[in-house]
Amino acid sequence: MEKISNCASKANRTVNQIKLVVVTKNQPAEKIIEVIEAGALYLGENYPEETIEKWKQIGNCCDESIQIHLIGHLQSRKIPMILNRFDVFHALDSVRLAEKINARIIQEEIKPLKIFLQFNVSGENEKFGWLAEDENKWPNLTADFERIIAMKGLQLEGLMTMPPFVNASEENRKYFDRLRRLREFFVLRYPEIHLPELSMGTSQDYQSAITEGATFLRIGTLIMGSRNSLD
Repeated sequence: MEKISNCASKANRTVNQIKLVVVTKNQPAEKIIEVIEAGALYLGENYPEETIEKWKQIGNCCDESIQIHLIGHLQSRKIPMILNRFDVFHALDSVRLAEKINARIIQEEIKPLKIFLQFNVSGENEKFGWLAEDENKWPNLTADFERIIAMKGLQLEGLMTMPPFVNASEENRKYFDRLRRLREFFVLRYPEIHLPELSMGTSQDYQSAITEGATFLRIGTLIMGSRNSLD
């Protein structure tokens, strides 16, 4: 957090504007308990089954201030696993998935799920999310955007991206800039919609993400160390 604060100051921001999601996927329960005791409030997980099993051990160590964020791709068959278990879903990547989550929430009459829309701003074929590399094609994204903001079971918080793996933080700054401007594009088109959050920046490039306006950082390796498979 001290490093985040220093980066924020250089960007004329305050550390209070930035939330740290500690990525705990593929990490054992005892290490997660340690990071909670060290002050982590937001924990990032990728796999619902893994999370459910770990929280059988961790649950008693958490108070209500701890939030669990789903930060990876979600298969539609796993939707029942995440409802009422995850506080935020960072990686909503299609209208079809949105419709299925929304329908389930409406059917079960549970509280709306906070979501981020995932955009592929780098054009990498293997990445999930709406393709948004070409700014000239951003108007093509509005139809899906309008469908999602009309869904009563979803509460749109902001936008998210997963940029390429790089050796230097600055290499991804152009992609963070693009996501920030994409948010501005939507806000101008839909002034009634509040999009306060940008989920971007990881261990490799969080400095550049802060400079470009990130409000959620997803950092794992720098805090938790290398991941161990729990399979």
